[in-house]
Amino acid sequence: MNQFELSAECLTPENYREQLRDPTCGGFSTFEGWVRNRNEGREVLELEYQAYEPLALKEGSRIVAEAVLRYGASKAFCIHRVGDLAIGELAVWVGVGAPHRDAAFAACRFIIDEVKHRVPIWKKEHYSDGNSGWGNCEACVEQAANHRAPSSRRA
Repeated sequence: MNQFELSAECLTPENYREQLRDPTCGGFSTFEGWVRNRNEGREVLELEYQAYEPLALKEGSRIVAEAVLRYGASKAFCIHRVGDLAIGELAVWVGVGAPHRDAAFAACRFIIDEVKHRVPIWKKEHYSDGNSGWGNCEACVEQAANHRAPSSRRA
């Protein structure tokens, strides 16, 4: 099981763990991302995740495959929620089985970091003051601008 999925339903980590179980794996690492009630000093009431599904599935699957290849993992899986989520709900789950713990930890970290960076999933936060906003959009744009290579224009 090396794949990436989107789900509008509540996530069930116990099911994913069982699908990743493998007697060749001595290490197993997971990451769970939950909806928190505060962000950047503001009280959050709920979240909404939207995705461009065709590209999200393609890029997410590419990331999982890269992690397996790069770190020598045996199995890996990532699932991300879409739709409306309440505080405390599980928004994203990553699991990796590998022959050794270092590979499992590294692959798991790689998957969540790359999913957050490369997969077209957007988070809208709804605040207690009645306002809402797309979380960290300004920071994402600034970060992307800082990592762009300078253009190679010739004078």
